[in-house]
Amino acid sequence: MKINYVYLLLLLFTAHGIAQNFQGVATYKSHRKVDLKMNEEGVNADMQKQIQEQLSKQFQQEYTLTFNKHESIYKKEEKLQAPNPIQSGMRIMISQGSDILYKNMKEGRFSNKAEIYGKVFLVKDTLTNQKWELVNETKNIGDYTCYKAIFKDEYTTETITEVGEIETVTKPRITTVWYTPQIPINNGPSQYFGLPGLILEMNDGDFTLVCTKIILNPKEDIEIVEPTKGKEVSQKEFDDIMDKKSKE
Repeated sequence: MKINYVYLLLLLFTAHGIAQNFQGVATYKSHRKVDLKMNEEGVNADMQKQIQEQLSKQFQQEYTLTFNKHESIYKKEEKLQAPNPIQSGMRIMISQGSDILYKNMKEGRFSNKAEIYGKVFLVKDTLTNQKWELVNETKNIGDYTCYKAIFKDEYTTETITEVGEIETVTKPRITTVWYTPQIPINNGPSQYFGLPGLILEMNDGDFTLVCTKIILNPKEDIEIVEPTKGKEVSQKEFDDIMDKKSKE
């Protein structure tokens, strides 16, 4: 009994040490559903399809989440744009920022370095807990068994009416995620967190993020550095700035 008790203590101390040094890198790929409907004269079905395909390709990006037990850095991977010959005199390019999102789960806060219109901002605020509803469903993503959770909320968007006026519309939204307790960290891509395992997939109806690669406890230690450059603002102040610029 004494030997077994000592062995159990050694296992507990070893597990505690592994948890303290736990770190890794998760790679995610994004996809956005584009449902384009254009009633303009001169825009035929082929042109509309071409525009929709170009938009879909622009939203296909790759992101990395570098994490340890309590901190993470989430950012888009920079890549060279592949040659895209202009077809029918048309080419669509969407400007997407190179934000760097730092999350500190232990302290319940984040810092997001974001550049808009040539100006760098440092958004610093507290993390907002999503009220997750756990669902009794599982599926495999790669080698990991994942569990389903959903989060219900509303979002506000602006549309242009038939007479050319801007209309503000509030719509319901259901965000579905799949997380794995096999990677026991309370984290995930973008602003998502709050579940007993790493989030490997997220879908909010139009936008999808799926984890395609995970490296756990690499040989070289991972360094997570919180961004410090940029004009410091709160999340609300940054949202107001974005709203103002969008209207301009």
